[in-house]
Amino acid sequence: MKPSTHATAVAPDPASRSWDAGRWGLLLVLAGNMLIDSLEVSTAMVALPSIGRDLDLPLTVLQGVVTGFALGFGALLLFGARVVERLGRRRVYLSALLGFAAASVAGGLAGGPVLLIACRVVKGFCAALTAPTGLTIVTTAFPEGRARSRAVSVYASVGACGFTGGLVLSGLLTGSDWRWTFLFPAPVVLVLFVFGLRLIPAGEPGAAARPCDLAGAAALTGCLAALVTGVVQVPGHGWGSPLAVGAFAAAAALLGVFLLVERTAADPLFRPGLLARPDLARAVLGAVALNGSYLGLLLVATFHLQVTEGWSPARTAFALLPASLPLAVTAPLSGRLIERFGTRRLIALGAPAPVLGHLLYLRALTPHPAYATDVLPTMLLIGAGFALGFTALNVQAASAVPAADRAAATGHYQTAVQTAAVLAPALVAALLAAHGAPDAPAAGYRPAVWLVVALGALGPVAALARPVRRSAAGRAAEPGPTARP
Repeated sequence: MKPSTHATAVAPDPASRSWDAGRWGLLLVLAGNMLIDSLEVSTAMVALPSIGRDLDLPLTVLQGVVTGFALGFGALLLFGARVVERLGRRRVYLSALLGFAAASVAGGLAGGPVLLIACRVVKGFCAALTAPTGLTIVTTAFPEGRARSRAVSVYASVGACGFTGGLVLSGLLTGSDWRWTFLFPAPVVLVLFVFGLRLIPAGEPGAAARPCDLAGAAALTGCLAALVTGVVQVPGHGWGSPLAVGAFAAAAALLGVFLLVERTAADPLFRPGLLARPDLARAVLGAVALNGSYLGLLLVATFHLQVTEGWSPARTAFALLPASLPLAVTAPLSGRLIERFGTRRLIALGAPAPVLGHLLYLRALTPHPAYATDVLPTMLLIGAGFALGFTALNVQAASAVPAADRAAATGHYQTAVQTAAVLAPALVAALLAAHGAPDAPAAGYRPAVWLVVALGALGPVAALARPVRRSAAGRAAEPGPTARP
């Protein structure tokens, strides 16, 4: 809603002063936590080789440090929304902050992989509770119009900057001790908790809160965990080993339980009918390709540059920075880009760039690659793909369904994206282990890079698929260009 051009002639209402100290403080608390959540996605990546050396862990176990966070976030995101409905936003948000801080300390002090990975799963679940809840608090605390648009823009932009900041922090802190990459969020989150006690508005639980569906959430989480376990067992034990077969069988059984529970539930977490909508399905496929292939390549590049080529964690982090920096820079402008060019055009323009970048990284798999010619082009092309397509995919997912289904659709969309963040690094780690990387020469990384190329190629396929024409009513229901899921 545009502000009136004659606003100066109307006496201001004190209640409408949306940028007073209280609301500013609230936004800083919520955006600060969003930044921490976003940092967590990338801080562990550059630290993996150091963790492996210190705890004597193979790559197939180390990948769990990355995928654990995505598992807790993605598998429990839809469940978390029900918990918030039942217990209330303020109570859940503050409790999740304390849980996040405790898991940060426990993970930073962990002496083995079980506790470290478990803490990452807990932190992912805490992020699943706070990230969407924080956005809801922002949209209810600020009145509709310019004030809300500015607040949402700040919140989303901070989140977009988090991944970039996480890479930098990880590189710098790991040079001292990898444990600091897990410990540093704890005091920051506790400060946010103290201010949140005063600033986060009270909210009552929903009078007609829906069932939490704990059985469905547990089955989905167990299914993904078992599937990853099976994948990473194959390089060392083979497809026919009891460990691999047992894990895959457990994954299949838990998937069956999940589908049965969701089919018989009065109000299921998972609604396949939503993902059957072609426009939403195309957005999901495009986002899965973009995010999954990116995390897979980051895992390859981290071990290639640090272990095989001997780069320091800080040098590796700054080498990877051009892949995420463009999104952080262009995030405030994404609404204008979508308004001018539309989501479909931006997605189509951005989708091929990361695939080309992944292909170019094959040139870097030689002894002593030159950064400017062998690594940097890949990172710039990936960055271009994110700058053009990331927000457009989010907005397309939200606009593909009627307004009444929008919250559910974005939840399904984010769950799919995080599922890709669970499976892609696990598959890449398994291929690296099967072909001897990172202990073998750089050629051992090639099969993993080709897997990344294949996953990334799903993006152009989704972008070039024939779009579904919406009715006039459906087009009218689209969110504005600055909307965020």
